[in-house]
Amino acid sequence: MQMELHTGIDLAVALVRQDNLTDLLRTATRQLSKTFGLDRCWALELDMSGRTLHCSDLGEAGEFDCGDFSHPFAHVLRSGQPQALSRAASHRLDHAGFQALFEASGRPRSLWLEPLQDEGGRLLGVLVLCRDDVDWQGVVEQPLYTGLRELLVRQWVAQLRTRDQAWQRRLLKRSLDQLHDTETLRRRCERLARTLVGGSESMVQLRTQIVRAAGSQLSVLVQGETGCGKDVVARGVHDLSARASGPLVVVNCAAIPDTLLESELFGHTRGAFSGADQAKEGLLAQADGGTLFLDEIGDMPLALQSKLLRVLESRRFRPLGAREERHSDFRLVAATHQPLQQRIEDGRFRRDLYYRLSQFPLRIAPLRERPEDLESLSRHFIRLYTEREGSGPMGISSHALHRLADYPFPGNVRELRNIIELACLHTPAGDDIQPEHLHLDGLPEAPSDWGGASVPLSVPIPIPGLPALEEIQDLKAAAQAFEAAVIRARLRQYGGNRAQAAQSLGMPKRTLAHKCLKYQVTVS
Repeated sequence: MQMELHTGIDLAVALVRQDNLTDLLRTATRQLSKTFGLDRCWALELDMSGRTLHCSDLGEAGEFDCGDFSHPFAHVLRSGQPQALSRAASHRLDHAGFQALFEASGRPRSLWLEPLQDEGGRLLGVLVLCRDDVDWQGVVEQPLYTGLRELLVRQWVAQLRTRDQAWQRRLLKRSLDQLHDTETLRRRCERLARTLVGGSESMVQLRTQIVRAAGSQLSVLVQGETGCGKDVVARGVHDLSARASGPLVVVNCAAIPDTLLESELFGHTRGAFSGADQAKEGLLAQADGGTLFLDEIGDMPLALQSKLLRVLESRRFRPLGAREERHSDFRLVAATHQPLQQRIEDGRFRRDLYYRLSQFPLRIAPLRERPEDLESLSRHFIRLYTEREGSGPMGISSHALHRLADYPFPGNVRELRNIIELACLHTPAGDDIQPEHLHLDGLPEAPSDWGGASVPLSVPIPIPGLPALEEIQDLKAAAQAFEAAVIRARLRQYGGNRAQAAQSLGMPKRTLAHKCLKYQVTVS
């Protein structure tokens, strides 16, 4: 009796010490086998759904569907009563999982299957005892066995309660995290809406995608027509990212001549080429810790595309004339109005670079596809104009908005801004912009009598930025000013679309971009 008491205390202590259900069941089955001379003991756990019994020691074979009565455990759970099973009966059962358990037990002469449930009748699982002696009453009626079984049930319930509480805490944390993420997404989208204006569905989705892109380190490719605001999207990705405190380095691949673009990106050492009188840090190095924005990436020369691809793969580059490579930790955002897929088919853009750039693709819908954004954009530009100039219109009339809605806006948002700002100039302060203030037909026609000697020298040339003819003292400077004025006017006509402006002037887009850079021509 004294020996049995000590044994019971040792077993109880061993069970109480276990801090998780898996260890508890393994300790219990091991101790029961040792104490009662069993060949093997198993504990099958009922999952939270109550539909499947699991036995982790059997691996994949230890899954028993409680609705499958080809194994005896389903019968035991259904009846709620223990059952003895002979070797012959075990042989006849056609169930792979049960046969695996039977084989792992050494094919004993008898099995004792006992369902375990708590005080409230909640089923916990099944206890399986295996041995060659078919007399089970001498085991299961012992006070030591019944006491250990009861203690096992209590500890099992305690472990389930602890696990349920942990699961509920995780579920609560996940819910709170989702609420926090949703609130963070909402606040960041609201912040982005101050600069990326528009309540259309496409713009709401775009802002959401920008916030998600900003939260990753993936390369972003922004595609959209000229004037859609690809630079605003790039700025949004940078400002909402973890790199917001770092630099945003902007490179317009179309505005820099091919011969200078590589030097601008990679930098160079002193004496690297003719004219390199001093070393220059490249834009890749300047973007370290921040964001590199490659605008008009579709215009990058093929030879430079392959070099950029290697940089994106390793974040390492070698300045022109340097012997050692440098490292730059930057996040890449690229943008283009070019149809890159078509340029890939034409052999003008590398397919592998495209896939590297478009890890997170963003598309900006043209203004003509979201006319519902016209009013909010117009009022946004009126507010910016008033803040800059100190005064301006109060708003825009519904008739003016109707007229805007009928216009296709080939220059997109940039063209709309130019139209609104010009209308602000012609609208008395405090009034609303009216239809007659909107100039939607491009450049005004030149006077019919303007040309040749028929125009007196005292008549000013009707192009902004040029002096009167009698005031010209430097013919070369005047010719350059005239060229700049024509380019500026043509860009305004096409809403800032350089491709259309260049085509209308009979020159390549790259030449136009170079002249814009040379003459500092901008369309604001």
